[in-house]
Amino acid sequence: MTQVFSEFSTDAILKVGNESLLESYKKTKQVELFMFIRTKDSKAEIVVDSIPFSIEPHSVLALTNVQYLQFVEGEDLIVYQFNREFYCIKDHDREVGCAGLLFFGNEHMPLIHLNEKERGKFNILHEIFVDELETKDNIQAEMLRMLMARFIIKSTRILKAKDNAETVPGVKDSKVELLRSFNVLVESHFRKEHSVGFYADKLFKSPKTLSNTFAKLNTSPLKIIHERLILESKRLLVYTDKTAKEIAFEIGFEDASHLSRLFKKHTSLSPSDFKKQLKSAS
Repeated sequence: MTQVFSEFSTDAILKVGNESLLESYKKTKQVELFMFIRTKDSKAEIVVDSIPFSIEPHSVLALTNVQYLQFVEGEDLIVYQFNREFYCIKDHDREVGCAGLLFFGNEHMPLIHLNEKERGKFNILHEIFVDELETKDNIQAEMLRMLMARFIIKSTRILKAKDNAETVPGVKDSKVELLRSFNVLVESHFRKEHSVGFYADKLFKSPKTLSNTFAKLNTSPLKIIHERLILESKRLLVYTDKTAKEIAFEIGFEDASHLSRLFKKHTSLSPSDFKKQLKSAS
């Protein structure tokens, strides 16, 4: 059974279900959503970035939205899928954010083994997830984001414990690694630096090399920078009382009209219209 949460005001999506959420990946395609696959008593077989891999029983695997996945087989799985607007719109510590250790900050794709005690904790957390998805009220979105933050924090702690974490052998694609490094840099500098050249210099690459490499992953350096700026703008519009002008200056625009044009290009709304839509939806 799949349960879906969506939020019109931010375009947030969260999907929680079983292996049925992976049926569309029977043929290899880009993940597009951040994803956790958790096995219970049996293993699952997948192919990630052309490399076959078995997820052993009682494990959690984190996938980023840029990887390519083929689901071969598996049953009694727990699957979480969400977009940047669902989780990344919140201001999280760097280790547990969307450029954190589980996603773009980790050199390899992380595999997390759960001991018996941790299995019980994750089972309880999943039950709360399901219950909250069935509870339709004005704090549902906040509760679901808190639960996902809890899931990611717990997973990150286990990942950092050397005796309990491994990485998927062989899964280290240079294009994906470059993209991860780029995302980590953007997360650190996007409030002041908006040019591809700045990040290219930090990575000892040319802007053209970055563009050509990222094109193979269906994105571009400038798109990533702009999407991060829009995401931060949305976060500040949703969770603070700052004006569009104040937000523009906070994220490095000298002229508020520059942010307004960029925001409208990505959302079809001006920041002020987006704010009005939020108020009318609440």
